[in-house]
This record gives sequence, C-alpha cells and structure tokens, in this order.
Amino acid sequence: MLDRRRFLTALAAPFAAQAQRRKPNIVILFADDLGFGECGFQGNREIPTPNIDSIASGGVRFTNGYVTAPVCCPSRAGMMTGRYQTRFGHELNLIGRANLEPNAGLPLTERTMAERYKAAGYATGLVGKWHLGASAPYHPLRRGFDEFYGFLHEGHFYNPPPYRGALTRLRTNEPPYDDANPVMRGTDPIVEPEYLTDALAREAVGFIDRHREHPFFLYLAFNAVHSPMQAPVPLVREFQHIQDEQRRLFAAMLSSMDSAAGRVLSTLRERNLDNDTLVFFLSDNGGPTAELTSTNEPLRGGKGQLWEGGIRVPFAVQWKGRIPGGVTYQEPVTSLDILPTGLAAAGAVGVQGLDGVNLLPYLTGEAKGAPHESLFWRYGRSIALRRGNWKIVRQSQTRNEDAPYRLYDLDRDVGETRDAASVNATELSRLREEVEALNREMVAPLWGRA
Repeated sequence: MLDRRRFLTALAAPFAAQAQRRKPNIVILFADDLGFGECGFQGNREIPTPNIDSIASGGVRFTNGYVTAPVCCPSRAGMMTGRYQTRFGHELNLIGRANLEPNAGLPLTERTMAERYKAAGYATGLVGKWHLGASAPYHPLRRGFDEFYGFLHEGHFYNPPPYRGALTRLRTNEPPYDDANPVMRGTDPIVEPEYLTDALAREAVGFIDRHREHPFFLYLAFNAVHSPMQAPVPLVREFQHIQDEQRRLFAAMLSSMDSAAGRVLSTLRERNLDNDTLVFFLSDNGGPTAELTSTNEPLRGGKGQLWEGGIRVPFAVQWKGRIPGGVTYQEPVTSLDILPTGLAAAGAVGVQGLDGVNLLPYLTGEAKGAPHESLFWRYGRSIALRRGNWKIVRQSQTRNEDAPYRLYDLDRDVGETRDAASVNATELSRLREEVEALNREMVAPLWGRA
C-alpha cells in the first residue's frame, strides 16, 4: 500500500516547482524600418545577422508575422497596447516638432504594456526610441516605465556632432531629427559620446544587471536601421565587397544592430537568465527600399503602404525550454499578440479588451488552428483585411483618393501581382462587408496626415 504522506508529497511536487519558478523576463528587440527580406533567418545571405538569427533558430520564426501599421508611430501604439490603434485614434505618424504638441501621443486612456507588467510585479525599462508623445504627460516614465534611456521623437542621429569617425549619408529632405529631441536618461538630456546603437546595447545590459534578481520587462527599441544612414567607418569597411555605397552603409547599420542584440542575448546567457526569458524580435514596419535599400522581397510595396511589404515583417520569438526551437510557424500572427502572450507567460489572467491573443498554446501545440480569424489594417484612406489566405486591400495613392478594392490569394500570389477580384466576386463581397464592418468600430484619427 502506498504511504499516504509520500503520495501527497509526490502529488504536490509539480505544483511546488511551479510556485517556485520565477516569472519569466520579457524582452522585446524592436528594429526600425527593417524590411521583410533582411536578416539571415529571412534568407538574406549578404549581411550576416547571426545573433538575431539565433532567436529564430532557437525558437519560432513567423513567416506571416504582421504589424498593425506601415509606419513607426501607430505601429508602436498597437504593440504597446495590444489593441488596434485605430480604436483610439492613434492612426497616423508624428514627425518632428509635431511630437511636441500638447495632445499628441498615445492617449492617456490607454494602458501600456509597461503599466500592465509593472502591476504584475515587474521592473520595466525602455531603452531607445519612444515615438508615442514627447510632451510631459506622455513621457515613458509616466506610462509605466521605471527607467528610460533614449529619445522621444521618430529618429535620431547615431553619432553626436560633429559626427567624427562615422560615415553619413543624408537625403536632401532629411528632417532635423535632433531638433528638440535630445538623448535622455530619465527626464534629463545628456550628450551621448558613443555610436547610438552601441550605447543602446550598453544601457540594455545595464538594465538587465540591475534587475537580474527579479522579473523584468525590457523594451529595446532600436532606431536602426531608420535614417539617417550613419555608421562607424571601420564597420563600413567590413562590407567593401558590397558595390553600392548606400547598401554598404545600410549593411554596417544592420550589422551593428545585430551585434547589439548579441550583447543582450549573451548577457542573458551569462547571467543564467536565458531559460527564464521570453524574447521577441520584429520590425515596426516594412523597409523604405529607395531610402535605405532595405528590401521587402518577395513582397510588394514597403513602408507607408498596406501592401504586404509595408506590414509583414521579420518576426521571431524564443523561450528556451518552454516553446520548441527551430520551428517555422505559418499561421498569421500580429504584434498585437506580444502583450497577451507575455502576460500569459507572467501568469496574468482575466485580461480583457485586447485584440491580440496568447500565442503560447499555438506554439506548444496545445491549441490547433489559426490564432486569428482575420487581421485588419487602416492607414489614412487605405484599408485592408486578411482572412485565411485571402487579402482584400484598398491602397490609395493620394490623400484624397479612394482606390478600388483589390483581392489577392496570398498562398498563390504572395507578391500581390494578380488581382483576383473579378473572378472571385463572392469572396470580394464577403471580405468587403467584413472590413467595412470592422472599420465602423474604429474612430477618426486624432491628428496628422497619412
């Protein structure tokens, strides 16, 4: 006969182990303007990205990973809240001094992921680009972050003036990124002497070391590879085999970002935290190819458009020992899923009102099917919806144009080259009805122009 005390002890052991297991750290490595076709795990063999690739090889690569907008500011608002940003008017971009407008920023009615993680007992840190409002009420330290090192607007120069030791390529219409937009530690402006991508890595490692004994949420929002194109001369020289000077400079910027990601990942390993950390990597939108050379192949279009090249991005997740490694996941997912997935990993329950879903059951095989019935986008007068392999899109070419709806079978035509609307009238009508019903749930933009 089994001893009752031994039986109860054995029964309780798994629950005791679960209770003793610390909540996982959450790390988001967020690239800026990185095209779908970049990174080794996306098939780019020209520019090595071994550290970023390790997230995909040690975890899950999403082949149909999307963001909620084709430009920086609204895309970040969606990810930061887990809700379609068009539900609360944060639809368009903030540029330059528009960031300083008193009411321009992530609406104060919205709860950020930092606020949610802080309520769950996490230390919270933002390193890098914010772009969700630069006036005092919208500052990261007032939106749930315990620590902030970075800048508030859409971009920043990588080297401090006079840019010694860096190769710079500026467009003739380059905005004055540093105007009223200093690098800050907390609320204090500072002068950063290091190349900014390296400085962001340094600060991220420092945050990890300060909070290694307790669960933390680290949002490392690179400004790489966003313009201006600027990189240290020695690093650019490593890519002399690339003939195009602009592409060579881009390669150096991407390589620097990969090294910075590597410093974070190696710190997690060296501190024995890699098995306790859920790591996401993705870009905020597709690449602006003409501006940066950042390719979105084999997709159509790029930044600023609702073609696949503007909204489908490199996207991977890793949680060693908890989700399988070396997996390619083909169902559509979205940056909205990052928040509910992280909250579920942290043990938060009963979270309501999010458009994203917890991906963990799908990644472990516990849940079957697709996480989403459909995904929705609106950016100015352009609108799109994906359901299964079908995508309906109205991509306007001007601010005053309502373009016709087009229909694409993404399984057969990922480059959106063959409009199937005329031969699939029933499917077009069904999806048009759905996208317009969802559009009626959204609100008007609070500011700006597409």
